[in-house]
Parts: sequence; C-alpha cells; structure tokens
Amino acid sequence: MEGQHSEFHRVLLADDDDDDFDLFVEVIRDLSLKVILTRAENGDILMKILHERIPDMLFLDIQMPCKNGKECVKEIRADKKFDELPIIVYSSIRDFETIEFFYRQGTNLFVFKPHSYRELVDVIEKIFAIDWKKTMYYPKLSNFVMNPQ
Repeated sequence: MEGQHSEFHRVLLADDDDDDFDLFVEVIRDLSLKVILTRAENGDILMKILHERIPDMLFLDIQMPCKNGKECVKEIRADKKFDELPIIVYSSIRDFETIEFFYRQGTNLFVFKPHSYRELVDVIEKIFAIDWKKTMYYPKLSNFVMNPQ
C-alpha cells in the first residue's frame, strides 16, 4: 500500500482566493495528475501544516491574511528541515523587486497566475514535469519567472 501511495505528489497550495483554488483543483483533475492536494487559506495555517508534514512541493501566494508569502518564505527557509522543499511562488504580483526578493530568499520558481484556464494547464504541466525529488531546481534569475504563454 505504501508503494502505491508514493506515486502521488503531496502538494500544498497556500492561497486564500477560493476561485484560484477551485481553478487549480480543476486543472489537476483534468490533467489526471496523481496529487494529494492540501490547502492553506492563510500564512498561519500554512506554517502549521508544514510543521505537521512536509509536502513534495509548495505553491505559495504572496497576498494572504495573517502571514503573507514574504513572511512565510523567510520562516520556511530559516528552518533547515525545509531545505529540500520546492517552493513555487504563485502570484499575480509582477514587480521586479518582489520577484527578486523571492529569488534571493531561495524559492525555486516564480509563476504569474495565469489569466486563462489553458495558460494554467500549460504552467502546471511544466511544473510537474520537473523532477523535484532528483534535483532541486534553482534557475538563474533570468529563468526564475515562469510566464504563461
């Protein structure tokens, strides 16, 4: 039974927006990805969940109640037990200072929230194509941002 379970990706999505969460779930289902998805609706819940069980990857929104994404990523990267956790910043914020902040804090990818379902499908496919368990993906700053096409 454990062997069967290990083929699933444990994904934590930290996002307080219900519509964004519902769309994310729909894409995961439509792509038939083997995902166990957990949601944290604010930064405090995110940190509680992380301390209970480390997921295979974290999608992190920046603008959340209680603790925002910047506060959370500082706390996560300050704790060695999360060193191997891939963090994908998933946000509608597009300014360079914010992008650079997350790059310097050691997140693995910065993804602009897509404006269409098709764009989100493309983004999710690309992210799940990365073998996060075999290699931690730390791109150059010029390749850090995944912009939906």
